[in-house]
Amino acid sequence: MGKYKVVHYINQFFGQIGGEEKADVPPQDREGPVGPGMAFKMAFGEEAEIVGTVICGDSYYNEHQDEARLDVLSRIKKYNPDLFIAGPAFNAGRYGMACGSVCKAVMDELSIPAVTGMFPENPGVEVFKKNIYIVETANSAAGMREAVPKMARLALKLVRGEKIGLPAEEGYIPRGVRKNIFTGENGAYRAVDMLVRKLKGEPFATEYPMPDFDRVTPAPAVKDLSKATIALVTSGGIVPRGNPDRIEASSASRFGKYDLEGVTSLTSKEFQTAHGGYDPTYANENPNRVLPVDVMRDLEKEGVIGKLHRYYYATVGNGTSVASARKFAQSIAVEMVADGVQAVILTST
Repeated sequence: MGKYKVVHYINQFFGQIGGEEKADVPPQDREGPVGPGMAFKMAFGEEAEIVGTVICGDSYYNEHQDEARLDVLSRIKKYNPDLFIAGPAFNAGRYGMACGSVCKAVMDELSIPAVTGMFPENPGVEVFKKNIYIVETANSAAGMREAVPKMARLALKLVRGEKIGLPAEEGYIPRGVRKNIFTGENGAYRAVDMLVRKLKGEPFATEYPMPDFDRVTPAPAVKDLSKATIALVTSGGIVPRGNPDRIEASSASRFGKYDLEGVTSLTSKEFQTAHGGYDPTYANENPNRVLPVDVMRDLEKEGVIGKLHRYYYATVGNGTSVASARKFAQSIAVEMVADGVQAVILTST
C-alpha cells in the first residue's frame, strides 16, 4: 500500500496570502503542502503525504458558512484523500470555528477521519469537541513545533483504524464521552486510594472530573438610581457606520468605545451592527433595538436615572473566546470606575 493521501485546511495567514486585510479571501486550493503543511510532511514521514491544501479567509468562512463549507468540501473531495487535517488554529477564534466546521463536515459527509488542533479556550472547542478530535495546543503559533507531531500521531492512528486511547494518553481535548473499562481494583478501592493520596497531599487523578463553573459575586445594588451614572455596553456589535475599529463579525479580537454626547437615539444612517451569525436587518433598521439609547434618554429625562454615561462600549459576542471577553471587560471596567459609573446595562443580540 502506498502513502495515505492527506488534505490540509489552513487560513489566509498560514496560506501565505496575507493577514487580516485578506481575511475575506474565498476558498482556493493548491497541490501539495503549504506553510505549516511542510511541518506535517516531516511528521508524517513515509506513511502519509499532503496531496492538497485548501485555503480560506477566516472572515469569509464565518460570514458565508454554508456557501464556504460546500466550496471547501468540493475542493477536498477532488483530491480523494484518506485523511483530513485542519490548522492548528491555536487561540484564533474565527480560524478555530472554521477548522471545526470543516472537520465535522468532512467526517459527516465524506466519511474521512479528521483532526484539528486548538487552545482549550478557543470557541471552536466548545462548539465542536463532541464531534471531532481536537488536539490541545498552546495559545499561539509559537507552539507549532509541539502541536504538529501530536496532531500527526493521532491522525495516523485514526486513518489506520487503531484504537484511540484516553485524552491524557493521546493529547486531545476531552470530548465528554464516557466509556466503561475494566480495571484491576473495584471502585471502592480506587476511591479510598484517591482519598488517601489527597489527604497526604500526593498527586491523584479523578475518574470523573466535574464541570468548572466561573462564579461571580454580584455587586451591591445601586442605592439611588436617580443619582447614578449608568453606562451601556453591548456584545451586539452596534458601531458607527463603516465600523471604524474594524471589529470582526465573529471571534472579535477588539472592542470599540464610542461617544454618545448629543445623541438622543441611534439612527440607521449613523449606526449599524458589525455582528455576524444572525440576520442583521432589524438591528440595522433600528440600532436602538440592540443598544437602547432612546429608552435610556427617556429615563434620564424622567429622572429615573441620574444620567447616561457619555461613552458606550461595543464588541461582537459571536464566537468570541472567554479569554478575550474577560480581557475586554477588565479594560472597560477600569475606565468606567475612573469615570464614576455606578452601574452597567449589558445587551446582546
